[in-house]
Amino acid sequence: MQDFGNILNNHVLMVALFSCVLAQVLKVFVELAKHGKVNLRSLVTTGGMPSAHSAFVTSLATGVGQTLGWETAEFAIAAIFAIIVMYDAAGVRQAAGKQARVLNQIIDEFFQEHPEFNENRLKELLGHTPFQVIVGLVLGVAISWIAGPAY
Repeated sequence: MQDFGNILNNHVLMVALFSCVLAQVLKVFVELAKHGKVNLRSLVTTGGMPSAHSAFVTSLATGVGQTLGWETAEFAIAAIFAIIVMYDAAGVRQAAGKQARVLNQIIDEFFQEHPEFNENRLKELLGHTPFQVIVGLVLGVAISWIAGPAY
């Protein structure tokens, strides 16, 4: 338990977390530009522009590569992890969001005459478009390169 405080000294982890938080904060500004109003919910929701998941895992992988070497098994693990997370964000979760949108529409139309059906709507913004994932990827790599390796 005494080593728990040393987590804050992990440069790669701190830079990756910063990339994730920055991506979430940028979502507020994207929402402001897109809709003309501040939506603070975007600070804690999934989906949207840019992909915080992508920024997080690519910053992590880049930091591991910078610190331990691009030829190491640790970088390979981090890179494969990043690819899986980004594929999931743009593929599986994006499809689940589309399905939720269709189900919500069916519920709205089918149960219009039955107001006693009051189930919560399904969350529709779950995943990302490929462009949102790519922007998150670029952001994560850029932040990691700017922060530099911790030697």
